[in-house]
Amino acid sequence: MTSDPSPVIVDRQVALDAEDLPTQADLEAWVEAVLSRQVDEPRHELTIRFVDTEESRHLNRDYRDRDRPTNVLSFPFELPPGVDLPLLGDLVICHPVVVREAGEQDKSQRAHYAHMVVHGTLHLLGHDHQEDDEAEAMEALEREILASLGIADPYLTPSPPHRDSDTEDERADA
Repeated sequence: MTSDPSPVIVDRQVALDAEDLPTQADLEAWVEAVLSRQVDEPRHELTIRFVDTEESRHLNRDYRDRDRPTNVLSFPFELPPGVDLPLLGDLVICHPVVVREAGEQDKSQRAHYAHMVVHGTLHLLGHDHQEDDEAEAMEALEREILASLGIADPYLTPSPPHRDSDTEDERADA
């Protein structure tokens, strides 16, 4: 007999004044959609923090050497030897960047937020998009997860030319 997977636990943090952020239930559903495809993954807890452009810019500069705000940053939790905790890590999502990108890409904010949470959670699980083959595999997984949530392929939406605060290769940044 197999045990039921542990419930997803999301610590939702809001560090800016905004009323149109995803709900706790949205965040849990989006993370669950990712984790449900990771059958051997015991980690199920993460923090999702919503920030303004200034905090995003500082974190992106300090941790990635890019002095601009970005849509999503991921900070995987690295367990010290001998410690067994179900922590995946932290996602930091810049609300103004997500709102701007959703408008530029003619997407609903909810759909774009779902994409950022799915994308960032995949990064916490070790997925990456530095090489073309990695990017293709990660994007295919994102498409599959988002489709299961009733959300259209985020990579089919035409994107505007690259700007300083946009992410590289028009992929979600993490």
